Amino acid sequence: METLKRNTTPIRMRNYGRIIQEMVRVATEETDQATRERMTIYIARCMRQKNMIWNKDQETGIPRVKEDIARLSDGRLTCEFPEFDAEVAKNPPMPQQTGKKANRTGK
Repeated sequence: METLKRNTTPIRMRNYGRIIQEMVRVATEETDQATRERMTIYIARCMRQKNMIWNKDQETGIPRVKEDIARLSDGRLTCEFPEFDAEVAKNPPMPQQTGKKANRTGK
């Protein structure tokens, strides 16, 4: 039986996790500018949502997300396009709490 390899690539920013890091990597490799911008907006929304979950007491805001995207992409992704601020400022949906009580029906 073959065992799965463990991903040992270090996580650069633990508060965002490996998935966001990989999303940024994929976006930096995208050649179409419009697609790259849409990917950047999506990544920023995800990052903002994670910030809301981890920092419930304070909103870190869009400037922090811009800094973190630049840091994760080593400056290869830019957030300086017209749609960025307007799209990212939209409130991202908060994850729904699902537990045993939420899944009960008719009891």
